[in-house]
Amino acid sequence: MNKKLVLLGATLLLTAAGASAQKRVTGRVVDAQGEPVVGATVRVEGHKVVVTTDDNGRFTLNSVPSSAKHLLVTYIGKESQSVSIAGNVNVVMKEAENSFDEAIVVAYGTAKKSAFTGSASQIKGEKIEQRVTANVTNALSGQMAGVQTFTSSGKPGSGSTIRIRGIGSISSSNNPLIIVDGMPYDGELSSINPMDIESISVQKDAAANAIYGARGANGVIMVTTKQGRDRDAVVTVDAKWGSNHRATPNYKRLGVQNYYETAYRALYNSKALHGATPAEAYAYADANIFKAQNGGVGYQVYTVPDGERFIGTNFKINPNATLGYNDGQYYYTPDDWYDEFFGDGNLRQEYNVNIAGRSERMSYYTSVNYLNDNGLIANSGFRRYSGRGRIEYQAKKWLRVGSNMDFSETQVRGDMAADYNSSGNLFSVVNLMGPIYPLYVRDTNGNIMHHSVTGNRIYDNGASTTNMKRPFFGPADPGGDNENNRSLDVSNTFNGKWFAELTPIEGLKLTANISVTDVNTRTNKLYSVFGSNHMTSDGQAYVSHSHTTGVNTQYLANYKRTFADIHNVDVLVGYENYKLRMQGLSGSNDHLFNPFIGELDNAHGKDKKSVSSSTDRYMTEGILSRLQYDYAGKYFVSASYRRDASSVFHKDNRWGNFGSVGAAWLITKEDFMDDYSSWLDALKLKASWGVQGNDAILDADGYRVYYAYTDRYAVSYSDETNEYSKTLSYKGNKKLTWEKSKAFNIGIDFELFKGRLSGTFEYFNRKTSDLLYNKPTPMSAGILTGSMPVNVGSMVNRGVELELTGYIFKRNDFDWSVNFNLTHYKNKILSLDPAAEANGGLKYSNVIRRVGGSMYQVYLKEYAGVDPETGLSLYWKDVTTTVTDAEGNTSTVVTGRELTTDYDKATQYDLGDPLPKVYGGLGTSLRWKGLDFSLQLAYQLGGKIYDGTYQAMMHSGQQASAGTAWHKDILKAWTPENRYTDVPRVDASDATNQNLSSRWLTSSDYLSFNNVTLGYTLPADLTKRFSIASLRFYVSGDNLGVISARKGFDPRSRVAGGSWSSQSTANYSQMRNITGGVTFTFESTFF
Repeated sequence: MNKKLVLLGATLLLTAAGASAQKRVTGRVVDAQGEPVVGATVRVEGHKVVVTTDDNGRFTLNSVPSSAKHLLVTYIGKESQSVSIAGNVNVVMKEAENSFDEAIVVAYGTAKKSAFTGSASQIKGEKIEQRVTANVTNALSGQMAGVQTFTSSGKPGSGSTIRIRGIGSISSSNNPLIIVDGMPYDGELSSINPMDIESISVQKDAAANAIYGARGANGVIMVTTKQGRDRDAVVTVDAKWGSNHRATPNYKRLGVQNYYETAYRALYNSKALHGATPAEAYAYADANIFKAQNGGVGYQVYTVPDGERFIGTNFKINPNATLGYNDGQYYYTPDDWYDEFFGDGNLRQEYNVNIAGRSERMSYYTSVNYLNDNGLIANSGFRRYSGRGRIEYQAKKWLRVGSNMDFSETQVRGDMAADYNSSGNLFSVVNLMGPIYPLYVRDTNGNIMHHSVTGNRIYDNGASTTNMKRPFFGPADPGGDNENNRSLDVSNTFNGKWFAELTPIEGLKLTANISVTDVNTRTNKLYSVFGSNHMTSDGQAYVSHSHTTGVNTQYLANYKRTFADIHNVDVLVGYENYKLRMQGLSGSNDHLFNPFIGELDNAHGKDKKSVSSSTDRYMTEGILSRLQYDYAGKYFVSASYRRDASSVFHKDNRWGNFGSVGAAWLITKEDFMDDYSSWLDALKLKASWGVQGNDAILDADGYRVYYAYTDRYAVSYSDETNEYSKTLSYKGNKKLTWEKSKAFNIGIDFELFKGRLSGTFEYFNRKTSDLLYNKPTPMSAGILTGSMPVNVGSMVNRGVELELTGYIFKRNDFDWSVNFNLTHYKNKILSLDPAAEANGGLKYSNVIRRVGGSMYQVYLKEYAGVDPETGLSLYWKDVTTTVTDAEGNTSTVVTGRELTTDYDKATQYDLGDPLPKVYGGLGTSLRWKGLDFSLQLAYQLGGKIYDGTYQAMMHSGQQASAGTAWHKDILKAWTPENRYTDVPRVDASDATNQNLSSRWLTSSDYLSFNNVTLGYTLPADLTKRFSIASLRFYVSGDNLGVISARKGFDPRSRVAGGSWSSQSTANYSQMRNITGGVTFTFESTFF
């Protein structure tokens, strides 16, 4: 009995001793600057005891076993720290030099690069701030593999078209989803101040995007804005001033003298090459050179001595002729239109102030921005006023709330005709105007005349302002229109996000998010009576207002837990609802009482009144889930599922199921890799597969269709019959449903030589089936709209990507890094509508869409050079024969090809895929003491683009093109003395030389100088004397220029292919900006 009591007593003593051996450990985790690290994971190594740090970076561990020796502290983007256990532990975490420990923004959160099974690229805010642009999409050019940008307009505030891993659809949108701070964004990205952006992450594969369901099929661009990080308030002031100039010069064009001489030869050839004698041909050219008909140029700007010819039989201008001509009422002399409108730089100025900080429970960030960009030409420009406020508050240990709101007003002033060809389009007219024409009307003394009412200069419209007429764009007065007409778009954009985050138990986080984007835009256009097209109507006013509201609601539950120190589980489930409402109201009228007020109350016309209004609604909702698991930080698995519904489709076909699976293996964690650890820091193999959906079908004009399942009608009313009538305007399809993309991705992430070289190599395959397609319908089917939306066909995009980052030098006071990325992909149509396949594909004037080809497959007549005997253009044509089979059926068989000078008889051929074979970017950054330098380039290789501007400038002198500028290559044109050339003869009676053909296909290769920045930060010892924490001066050159196949040719404006996707002379020209600036940083410790 005594022995039993002794044993019982010993057991109780040991139990008490064991309990007393458990201890309590407290501590604090801070970064290298001494600021608290919030949310760091503190784990007792070898045990299940785990906590996270609070808003002050503090933690408390209760019941720490006495046998425990070390704590493991981890945080995304920081180097993991193993520290010895003591009663109070202070941990200083350094920024991760291993790129695998970097944090990347992913769907509904962040992740370590080492644990991410999908494909994503990220650019930090510092890189974005280097670009002098109002729209952040322009800053993505050349920055990331798989991301391709096209900038068709250089208008201030305009952005780039973005394509991620190719083209996935025929008749639906290929635009990526934009996410700002975790929520879909419906405003223009030009309303977001680039200085407010912390990072932009581009999610490229299904493992990253499938959880977004309906809206993530074309990739996701995730914009994360800045928040307070430092304990003390930091005030940053940035001011920059710059000048805009045209980035791409004009094409090489003939001067005044050569232009007249070439026009004269074209007139001469129109007779001499068609049977007239030389004397008759010279006489014809002499009689028509100054006329506006028959290929003449219309204007005389040389004074020729009496009795002498203007141009001799040697096709040279009379050396006795003098520039300038007076007809007794006006004086005519040519002007350089390019220099007049683009010669002087316009000012760009921008100012930013932001304040950021953090207290024990609260973080905050607030900013204001003012930007005034005057563009390239007078009366155009972009102005932005914006402000942002972001605050997050730890109300209770279990409750965190926050708000992130921004408001901006943007004002866009501009050339109303910009971006489409017309006689009022300043860019189109200036780019193509022949060099001989006056821009201004001058009196007999050569003085520019001014309008008696407005005081503005009087521009020569080429038709009625003087005694001469211009065959090209006459009447056209783009200069006068630009001075007298007015256009103003004012957009007010509010974007707000509010959230509440509850942590009822350790590891479980419940989050409610709501975001609202509200955009009000008012457009006002004044077509002045003093302009070129509204003189007889006393001017015209156009006013419109649009109101777009998007509301997104999310309810998420996220549970994270670690089991046995090696099993890490992360489960997310949620519900998301998105509603969009778009309303528009517009009206126009003419006969303005006050010619300077473009409001409808000032317009009193009776016959041309118009007013319209509309409301569209769109909604999606879905349930979502995601599971992520890793074993010992070595093996990673992820899976997601989303079920979405879209209001675009009929209720019977509205729901779609989407999801993904992914896996990764961090190979360098294996013991057998220890022998390579001296040079191989990290190596990860990853793979993913998933299904995504697309509901963004477009109509024939490229606009979203929100009710694709139902018929729509245009309704009219007759006053005579008092009856309504309706006409089918859109044929719906109740069976229409989701376009689906199945994406596969496999790749490796690596880091070598102690972080000196890191990168990613990936292969992707994205197959899109059940394509949303506007199927052409014959009139005989009773569908008068000409098309109907259906699900038919499939296509695939396959390719590889490479991203590399290397450090050539990395010392305390000197860093030199380089970056490079490359993408190669192939777009291929796998199937089409059976009727289209039976016809050999969908054939257009310059594109063919066929099985085995790409979306941009070129379909043109093939140019074969010049006939050396006649100077006519040569084209290829098929040689065919008719064969009869045994059953008496006949068919046409192609037996070969031959040359022809008859354009109409030439054969239209499939000339292959014009998409570039490779595109990407490269750059370098250097830092030496206070100096910093960066260079960023973008490139493209192996594609073709139809150069429509060059085509316009290589005309034959025919009437339809008379007055249009000539490219200098026209001097290589065929003549009897210059027979062996690839430029046909000039001939005012022959227009076929300029027709649509492969002659105008041009290499789309380019090297773009996106940005060069040089800065200097003054020594801190010096700036501290003035209570300034940091002071940096910098100069930046943005969009400095492009090297391409031809001077003036900018392949960055389009994807590829035929004339409809060619570089347009009408677009607002790309701008080059040279900027100088200064950045001050103040910290509260200096006051």
